[in-house]
Amino acid sequence: MLAKRIIPCLDIRNGRVVKGVKFGDLRDVEDPVEMAKFYNDSGADELVFYDITASAEGRKLFADTLVNVAKQIFIPLTVGGGISSVEDFDRVLKRGADKVSVNTGAIYNPSIINEAAKKYGSQCVVLSMDIKRVDGEFKIFAKGGRENTGIDAIEWAYKGQEEGAGELVVNSIDTDGVKKGFDLEMLDAICAKVSIPVIASGGAGCKEDFTTLFKSCKGVDAGLAASIFHFKQVDIKDLKKDLRANGIEVRL
Repeated sequence: MLAKRIIPCLDIRNGRVVKGVKFGDLRDVEDPVEMAKFYNDSGADELVFYDITASAEGRKLFADTLVNVAKQIFIPLTVGGGISSVEDFDRVLKRGADKVSVNTGAIYNPSIINEAAKKYGSQCVVLSMDIKRVDGEFKIFAKGGRENTGIDAIEWAYKGQEEGAGELVVNSIDTDGVKKGFDLEMLDAICAKVSIPVIASGGAGCKEDFTTLFKSCKGVDAGLAASIFHFKQVDIKDLKKDLRANGIEVRL
């Protein structure tokens, strides 16, 4: 049985780590370099770095911040924000990323997934999806959750897999920052449609939420969270011990 992964996420705005609720009400948290060092030493399996306003502002991500973060860690680093071409993949990989996350860029140019997978391998291509319920249906949102594309999220997940994405990050806007648990209904629907690894994001509020996630959604490979780790509400090493005690395989 493959070990489940625990992944902290650094949402970057203006070179600083921020955190909000339902993709809004952002507040300053910490310097990303210091936070990356902390997570490298705290038992995290991977780290995600999102420049969350790059797409909405029509610019490339903060390369200098990325380079400084990459220098501090020895765990896999996934980077996203403003990725709209294969050249962007190249630029980010050369600055220390192990995997590149594409979101809005893939919505407007789906061929980028296939082109990047052919050039760098599927293991480097992560399709990140920001999903919200609209009239009872799961819809894809673009530009940091600001724009409803009308795209069906379940079908988009499948298309991403078929185009060559190596894994999916499934972000629930409805549960983001709410700390009432992961969006199990949405995750089940996605996992039933795809066979590539799925990373669940949005809603973790305590250690028990991860246990519920992995026991309820067998297809989920990793749990991603931000605020509960940033504000020291949950210690990753303690979380992993708790998961192991509940029969969930993790790397201690």
